[in-house]
Amino acid sequence: MILGSNWLEQADRQRGRFRSFLLKSLQNFLSHVDERNRAVKRGGRLAFVSWDEWLAEAPSELLTPEPTAERLAPERLFDLRWAVTVVEHALERLREECEAKGRLRLFETLRGYLTSERGDVSYASLASALGIAQTMVKKQLHNLRQRYRWLLRDEVAHTVEDPADIDDEIRHLCAALAAAGD
Repeated sequence: MILGSNWLEQADRQRGRFRSFLLKSLQNFLSHVDERNRAVKRGGRLAFVSWDEWLAEAPSELLTPEPTAERLAPERLFDLRWAVTVVEHALERLREECEAKGRLRLFETLRGYLTSERGDVSYASLASALGIAQTMVKKQLHNLRQRYRWLLRDEVAHTVEDPADIDDEIRHLCAALAAAGD
């Protein structure tokens, strides 16, 4: 670098000793080398994960059946996978909350009914399975549904910049999930 440039021509007796010039040049050189070594290139600290490997390790409870996935356009499949991921995050958070409160059995029993219509729920059989009164099952399911909706809304809020867009995103999420059922 010294021989290939006009570096020595920058030395000026009026500005100080040659030794000081050499020392400052060396310090600058070492500083630039250190900066280059610490520089993060595009995507520097990111570790890429294979989508197929990730799905094999952590299969989704809501995975799209192969025939459904094959008939969907790539954009709709992307939307569906996004919706499934958001729903799973909300469900996992709800499960963790229930587990922390010692109510994991309640969650596991009622989780399949979080999005069901009232007419599709047999409160008597759930009460029997849980060993509690039907009124208590209704109350617990109501509370879990409300918490699930709040967690789902919170998950969607993390995906939008403007909070005013949350309702539109939730409608889009529901439409994506409904499209998979068609």
